Amino acid sequence: MTETSRQTRSICPYCGVGCGVLIESRGNQITGVKGDPEHPANYGRLCTKGATLHLTASAEVTAQARLLQPMLRSQRDAPAQAVTWETALAHASSRFADIIARHGPDAVGFYVSGQLLTEDYYVFNKLARGLVGTNNIDSNSRLCMSSAVAGYKHSLGVDAPSPCYEDIDHAQCIFIAGSNTAYAHPVLFRRIEAARAPRPGASASEGRPTLIVVDPRKTDTAQVADLHLQIEPGTDVALFNGMLHLMLREQWVNPVYIAAHTQGIEALQALVQDYAPERVAALCGVSQADLLQAARCFAQSKATLSLYCQGLNQSSHGTANNTALINLHLACGHIGRPGAGPLSLTGQGNAMGGREVGAMANLLSAHRDLANPQHRAEVAALWGLDAMGRALSERPGKTAVEMFQAAADGEIKALWIACTNPAQSMPDQNTVRRALQRAEFVVLQEAFATTATAAFADLLLPATTWGEKDGTVTNSERRISRVRAAIGAPARRVTTGRSWWTLPTDCNR
Repeated sequence: MTETSRQTRSICPYCGVGCGVLIESRGNQITGVKGDPEHPANYGRLCTKGATLHLTASAEVTAQARLLQPMLRSQRDAPAQAVTWETALAHASSRFADIIARHGPDAVGFYVSGQLLTEDYYVFNKLARGLVGTNNIDSNSRLCMSSAVAGYKHSLGVDAPSPCYEDIDHAQCIFIAGSNTAYAHPVLFRRIEAARAPRPGASASEGRPTLIVVDPRKTDTAQVADLHLQIEPGTDVALFNGMLHLMLREQWVNPVYIAAHTQGIEALQALVQDYAPERVAALCGVSQADLLQAARCFAQSKATLSLYCQGLNQSSHGTANNTALINLHLACGHIGRPGAGPLSLTGQGNAMGGREVGAMANLLSAHRDLANPQHRAEVAALWGLDAMGRALSERPGKTAVEMFQAAADGEIKALWIACTNPAQSMPDQNTVRRALQRAEFVVLQEAFATTATAAFADLLLPATTWGEKDGTVTNSERRISRVRAAIGAPARRVTTGRSWWTLPTDCNR
């Protein structure tokens, strides 16, 4: 009997654009994928990765690479042996409880991922902070989005991008910095192209937003820009401060907005006085004419939208890069209205969702700040900790890099890793691998048995992957979308885990 073909609405997991997809399946096998024409993030468009997403769920991949049952090593260099879920979870609980009893809650750390579902993030956050009592929980989003988080919090008070994708259609100036959007977020770039396409009956420039790109490289994005500021690497702050210097000098700023909605303009004015055009041009390697053109367009356009990504974030002064760019929006009042605002482009599928529920060491759920006693009390009350006479720890948690350094130094004794592969993707691989070797106990939740980190794990917990789970994710514009399962987990595995690429197991089983 021929099985009926089904179609399931879900979300592509590859990047922060958050494209809607229609998953085609037959029986317990995904057979195809296409863009969801009704999803407002992409309106049916997909990039090459999204269009071939179903190939990652093929029967061949499952047979060759999937981790299908819990695996436990009797000792670190022994081969992993299959065990039951009851044995695996009891062993993990026992080992963690023992280490916490001997060394305290800060002797354990949780390293999770920007590809988990929001619900998974939240449960991990509650487990680490509410039950174990440690703030040692961080995400691989630390490596890409922490500068954006800090920039938003420092400038706007909260990690919450104000623009949305629809602002592209209303912007008169689109300012892209540190992002090859055409390559890294191609569906979003198609929307920029559509906004810049000639209108019937209009002149070549009428209604067409000016595109300015800041990048040391001649990227695909830069090649179609009206103005490419090919700056020297690492000079972003100088460029943005130089633009603000010109805006103040030429009186292109918005004094009414500044007076009503900002603080600290006097200190900022004093700072940017040192960024005269001739000095900035020399530092950045651009002409004074181009610097003036960029400042004029950014300030005098009716609405300016900036898009930025890892070129600003992954820097020794990434927070300063983000803050200096946001300062331009605040000085000109290009924020909080159609077509205007600073929009950081998220790298991973649900890094924004994790930021919303506290999946970084310095964050709490609902954009609460760990360092704020009132915020800690609010979350503790929500979780019922106050009824048990407990409070959230005020000790700062260790960030991802700090966590692995602490494990390498013997301070952290146990690591729980989910949906990420630090033995391949983290910086300073010597330290990371020494940490994994020195830790007394390492748990890895993973859909695939062949990752580099799997070789270091004492306990491997299989997890569901794309197309097999239910929950929510949040994209770059803070749109929350539903992720739906098209098929069940592989037959030999009994779990109902929930995650993005790899999901935590259901502890109620």
